[in-house]
Formats: sequence, structure tokens, C-alpha cells
Amino acid sequence: MSKEDSAPIEKLFGSKTRAKLLELFFSNTTKSYYVREITRVIGEQINSVRRELMNLESINIVKSETYDNKVYYSANMKSPYAHAFQEIFNPHKVAVPVNVNTVAPVKINRMFRNSNWEETIRPVTRYLSALIVTNRLPGQEGIDMLVIGDDRTKKLTRWAEVVEKRQGRPMNYVIMSRDDYLYRKSVRDKFISEVMEMELAELYDPERIIQAN
Repeated sequence: MSKEDSAPIEKLFGSKTRAKLLELFFSNTTKSYYVREITRVIGEQINSVRRELMNLESINIVKSETYDNKVYYSANMKSPYAHAFQEIFNPHKVAVPVNVNTVAPVKINRMFRNSNWEETIRPVTRYLSALIVTNRLPGQEGIDMLVIGDDRTKKLTRWAEVVEKRQGRPMNYVIMSRDDYLYRKSVRDKFISEVMEMELAELYDPERIIQAN
């Protein structure tokens, strides 16, 4: 938004900081930001940013979530004004709601040797909420396996080690709790986004926490 265009917007919303925040959130609806990051991006004082964030959150225009002791803010797309704000601040990229039932099913290729998929996960199904296995090529960045579930007894860790031995090669895998995954997904965590961009070889998602919109 140019300086010439921004003045009427500032007058419309009554505050330069508020207008900048709305532009930041509703032109980047898939991203979340913590306070000091916001101050750097929009070039405003932290006290002003905090005050306007509090105002916007109080009327459900933005939402906040805490992760790693930081509060992240993002556009509240459930607000009745969300579509209007997108048309004002990003008219060429208005979000279209996705119906989960219309999403094409993920194509899964078998990759485990000497056993089928059901047999591989059977020992840990009571602990496992979801599992992604990728087709990571040798030397390619990323992970081979994202394991989501209850690992307080380290059963998932031991299971992942067994899978690695069966593969006969070193594997990069990450284990996280269901709550951790859901939170990181909700704040558009970079790691989760990168995993989902990789080619999937196996997907176990009985609760549809991976495939849900």
C-alpha cells in the first residue's frame, strides 16, 4: 500500500498502527506473528502495537495463541468482517473456504519391506494419532517420518527405531504429541508446512488431523 493510498485507510480505521496491523494480517491470512516481529514489519512502536492488538482481539478481528512462551497473532478468519478486510487489503487474493469432503484422497505407496502397512503400525496404534512417511530422496532436506501421538512411555520412540532398522538405512524422524502438532498446524508452523509439501509415501490419519482443513 503506497503512502498516498494509506492515508484514507488510516482515517477510516482511526489509527495508523491499526490500519497497518489489519493490512499485515489480512494480506497474509495464513501467517502468524509475535509482537516484536510485528513491530519490525510495520515499523511502529511496541506499546502502540500491543494496544491495538488488544483492541482488535477484544472484538475478534485477530486471534492469539501461545507457543514456546511467545504469543502469536493472526487474522481471525471466522470473523464476519474477515472477507471484507481481505477485499480491502488484498483484493486479488481472497481466501476461498475449502470443503474437506472435496479434497482428493492422498495417494499412498507402500514403502515398508517384509510387511504390509497394517502390520507395521499395529504394535503402536493405541499410542499413534497420525503418521506421515515421506519419499525423501538421499541428500534431500526434510524428514522421512513424522510420528504424532503419545510418547510418554517412549513406545513410539522404540517403534520408530525398529522401523529404521527394517529400512536398513538411517532415517530422519520427528515425534510430537497430538496437541503439539495441532497447535503448530494452527499457527502455520514452517516445519509442518515443509513436511506437507513433500511427497507422501504413507499416511495414517484415522482422526483426520492431517487432512482436515
